Amino acid sequence: MPRTQRPVSRRPAANSSGNTRRVAKAPPAEPKLILFNKPFDVLTQFSDGEGRATLKDFISIPGVYPAGRLDRDSEGLLLLTNDGQLQARIADPKHKLPKTYWVQVEGVPTAEQLQRLREGVELNDGPTLPAQARQLDEPELWPRNPPVRFRQSIPTSWLELVIKEGRNRQVRRMTAAVGLPTLRLVRVRIGDWTIEGLDQGQWREVPASL
Repeated sequence: MPRTQRPVSRRPAANSSGNTRRVAKAPPAEPKLILFNKPFDVLTQFSDGEGRATLKDFISIPGVYPAGRLDRDSEGLLLLTNDGQLQARIADPKHKLPKTYWVQVEGVPTAEQLQRLREGVELNDGPTLPAQARQLDEPELWPRNPPVRFRQSIPTSWLELVIKEGRNRQVRRMTAAVGLPTLRLVRVRIGDWTIEGLDQGQWREVPASL
């Protein structure tokens, strides 16, 4: 006769006195949201096997992770959180949080170049969405270390670009596509969050809500 498999008991385990043991669940961590002004040449991760500067050199709060990325050679606002849902909503392009960048470029933009940025430019991974683009007076920023290398024979200008995508090195590729190579890139705003009041390398905690 075939053997009958006994059903597996789903009852909680009992201790030697016959009492049922209940494992207490740890309370969920309180949601945190950190605004960090990332310096140039810092990786947006907490460890690196090559000895390069990382977030660990500036932020000692356990359990927080970047919501989105900022290239090593870019500066400015980076958001970090310990809340997975908030992290996904900030980083996911489908939510289209506007990101504002101040961009120092080589050359002086023409009206035609600015209009091309506003309408969207063709990149090797497809056309970009329309952006907000305008020329800026030189903003008051901390000095970059190391300084930007300029070509004495070519003037430089500052632009403000607002995009709602997050492609790899998108702003640099957009300005290059219209003939304005990026020399320095600083993200100053994501949605309603800004780096206002934060010097480079500084961070502050804000309410964790979107």
